[in-house]
Amino acid sequence: MIFAVGLAGCSTSGTKDASKDPAVQEAQARITATELTAYCPTVTIREGTAIFNNYGKAPKAPENLIYQASIADETRSCQRNGGTLGMNVAISGKVVPGPKFSPGTLTMPIRVAVMQGSNVLYSKLYRQPISATDTSAASQFIFNDPNVSFPTPTAKDIQVFIGFDEGPDDSQAKTKTKKKK
Repeated sequence: MIFAVGLAGCSTSGTKDASKDPAVQEAQARITATELTAYCPTVTIREGTAIFNNYGKAPKAPENLIYQASIADETRSCQRNGGTLGMNVAISGKVVPGPKFSPGTLTMPIRVAVMQGSNVLYSKLYRQPISATDTSAASQFIFNDPNVSFPTPTAKDIQVFIGFDEGPDDSQAKTKTKKKK
């Protein structure tokens, strides 16, 4: 009898209410069921922008290749704040050294763009530094833009693109436009 009472006491005192666990409370505070099922636009590597070959100023020939960079995976997460949808867009990739490769820091031109039909909601070109020190093996890299932001869409019609882009920086394009006027 004493053993049964002691066992009953252990089973009730040893039970922990999961909702009072700080880790569970923190997770519940971070993600609600509505957020979990809410629309978060997918990220697509824009066609023709998954690979970046750098030849420097030399002619584009295999023997002049400095390095080749490629994007392997993409992902995103979304947060809503009032009437704004914020996204953290990320990619992973690798840089493979070519015959003219020299170890050091490389600069990758990576663009993130958000489109709604033909309207550009967000576009930013980054010059991402990547350390590549091994002349005989690929170097991995990860890039993310945690500041993608645009008005919360009313329909599932947003396209998020990411890829290598050798085009002009957005701020330079605006400056050139202003000078022409």
